[in-house]
Amino acid sequence: MTRHKEVIGFVGLGNMGGPMCNHLVEAGYPVYVYDIDPDAQAAAVLAGALAADSASACASVADLFLTSLPRPDHVEEVMGGQHGALQSLRAGCIWVDLTTNRVELVRRLADEAPVDVQVLDSPVTGAVDGARNASLTLFVGGDSEAVNRVVPVLDNLGLVIPTGGLGSGNVVKLVTNQLWFIHAAALGEGLALGLANGVAIETLWRAIKESVGDSFVAHHDAPSIFAGHYDPSFSLDLCLKDLDLIDGLSASLASPLVLTSATKKLFDKAAEHYGRAAGELHVAKQIEDANNLSFRMDGDWTPPWEG
Repeated sequence: MTRHKEVIGFVGLGNMGGPMCNHLVEAGYPVYVYDIDPDAQAAAVLAGALAADSASACASVADLFLTSLPRPDHVEEVMGGQHGALQSLRAGCIWVDLTTNRVELVRRLADEAPVDVQVLDSPVTGAVDGARNASLTLFVGGDSEAVNRVVPVLDNLGLVIPTGGLGSGNVVKLVTNQLWFIHAAALGEGLALGLANGVAIETLWRAIKESVGDSFVAHHDAPSIFAGHYDPSFSLDLCLKDLDLIDGLSASLASPLVLTSATKKLFDKAAEHYGRAAGELHVAKQIEDANNLSFRMDGDWTPPWEG
């Protein structure tokens, strides 16, 4: 295994961050880690990472500092303020935020960064199995020289797509999530329409995948519907967080995003009915339940985060 000289700091070792951190350790980087969950931090250390006592301590030793947190307010809590991790970064360090974040927050924190510290936003897509299999797609926005420096590191996590200036990574990520959520709601409606009119769910699924109705959702997410767990690895709460961020971006347009608005209402309704902690694909379950249908299908539906 090649030993790399650049030291990485990594904060946020949850469903996505934990596996990403492990890949960087496996690639031979010295990785210091911190998470508020001691069990998550202990698991990373067991995999070969080095423990830090706090996010700021983790930042202070890093040449490249990565954060993977659930929400923008978590990023602000970790990075912001006089005693936040941002102010602990050394000159020459690059902070790469892997969080799906608010563009304005990323840019504001970049303005508050110490001299000679650069900031990149690099939200990821590909779900928990993508994090575990190093098959994520990473959308990286920021200074091109800084992007070039971090690409060899991020290559260990999946496909890296430079997107333009700082904040553009999150714009691209939110567009992809916008389409993902629309497709998830649409798949539920399509399955319900076919089943209610006498077509077997096995036939529907095959036809969808082999037609213009195909999508990532049809391939990756449909088995979570068939299995009946509706993918608890990504909650309705996180979907609604992202839909709120998408709504914020929509202010730049003169016309409303009709499909996106309708989809948000469906996710809101699902969260009200099943709870915000329920899996994202409950947006499809609600039409299943409302019409007294069953989307169950026999099969070896290994949850994607366990595959």
